[in-house]
Amino acid sequence: MSESCIGNCSACGSDCGERKAESLLAQLNPRSSVKKVIAVVSGKGGVGKSTVTAQLAVAMARKGYRVGVLDADITGPSIPKAFGVTECQGADKSGLYPALTRTGIQVMSINLLLDNDTDPVLWRGPVIAGAVKQFWTDVIWEDVDYLFVDMPPGTGDVPLTVFQSLPVDGVVVVTSPQALVSMIVSKAVKMANMMHIPVLGFVENYSYITCPDCGKRLSVFGESRLEEVAAGFGLPVLAKLPIDPAVAQAFDQGNMETLDTEDLRGVAGAVEKL
Repeated sequence: MSESCIGNCSACGSDCGERKAESLLAQLNPRSSVKKVIAVVSGKGGVGKSTVTAQLAVAMARKGYRVGVLDADITGPSIPKAFGVTECQGADKSGLYPALTRTGIQVMSINLLLDNDTDPVLWRGPVIAGAVKQFWTDVIWEDVDYLFVDMPPGTGDVPLTVFQSLPVDGVVVVTSPQALVSMIVSKAVKMANMMHIPVLGFVENYSYITCPDCGKRLSVFGESRLEEVAAGFGLPVLAKLPIDPAVAQAFDQGNMETLDTEDLRGVAGAVEKL
């Protein structure tokens, strides 16, 4: 290694056999305090990942923890809608203060910065990824025990940026019962493994619907194969959530904090063990 080496291999043209690994972790805002970061991911869209993220945040807040939600789905943000928040608390020279929900959950999303929440975000991938990174570096997260990152679906720029730039402590994978679950779940788990981030387990959303007349559970999307897939990875199924019109209504009305979160006790327990 050259005596003039500064440790920045990306800017170096030398063929050095003792190169240092350069950390890509972004610096947390100096006025922030975040103890644990949990990424909520899915291999595809439409599985209710944001709904699960919001419910999990509520579940942990009810346990007495200080909770934050970073909405990393820049082109399809929905977390502010779930909690009925429309604007940040403000900003000063130190950074931007996230929105605060009725029960004290801190929320940051691109929709809190737009003039109109229906305005599209027409940015290319690197710009979107940079915005997510700024939600970590420029936002003041106050004494957060658990910060949940609501990820966009897939394995593109934003998930890669989050896994490289934020100190993610664990991943929760959200899926649904369709037959293609094996392929979709495998992609999400393998990405986490490649980034050396532990997967806490799976949440199957839309798992069943309960007949209002006879109480029988009906598998609308077919019988689940998640246990088989999870066993192949040696990971637990943390929860199976039903199709529940009350959840959809609460999300649309910004009342997620009024919902019963008992079905998520297994997920909350896995997060607590971190």
